[in-house]
Amino acid sequence: MRVRPATQKDADAICLIMNAMIQDTLNTFTTKLRDPASVEDDIAQRGASFLVADDQGQVVGFATYGPFRNGPGYSHTQEHSIQLSAEARGRGVGRALMMQLEQVAQDRGVHILVAGISAPNQAAIQFHRALGFTEVGRMPEVGFKWGEWLDLVLMQKNLIEVEKAAPDTSEKCS
Repeated sequence: MRVRPATQKDADAICLIMNAMIQDTLNTFTTKLRDPASVEDDIAQRGASFLVADDQGQVVGFATYGPFRNGPGYSHTQEHSIQLSAEARGRGVGRALMMQLEQVAQDRGVHILVAGISAPNQAAIQFHRALGFTEVGRMPEVGFKWGEWLDLVLMQKNLIEVEKAAPDTSEKCS
C-alpha cells in the first residue's frame, strides 16, 4: 500500500468510498451522494492536499483538507476529512494517510488541523486521539440524519508549534 496524490482517474473509486459512508453510516451528516465530476473538481482544486491510499492499483481510502472557515484570518487552520473502504480499516491505512496529509499541510504552513467528527463515530474519535488530536468542543444536535439529532465533536492538532512572543511591557518614550 502506498499513499500518493489523488488524480482525476481516482474519482470513481473515491465516490464509492464516500457514498458508502453517506448511505450506510452516521459518520457523516451528509445525505446527498457524490458524483465523480464533483470529486474531480475537488481533486483539481485541492491538488497535493488530496491524497489516496493505493493498494496494488485500487484506491482503498483518501484524506484531504480544505478551509476551516472563510476569511484570511483562518488561512492557517484547515479542516480535514479521511475515509476508508471497509476492507482497509484496521490495517494502518488511516494512520499512513494522516501522517502524509499532516506533512503536506505542515509544509504548506498549516498551523492547526481540525477534525469535525459525528459523536456516534467513537472509532474516529479514538483514532484522532491516538494521532495527537485533542477534543476542543462538542456541539450538541447540530446534525440531523435518519430522524436522529447528532452531536459534532471538534478535535484539533497543532502541526506547527509557534513560540508566542511575550508582550512588550517596556515603557515607551515619546
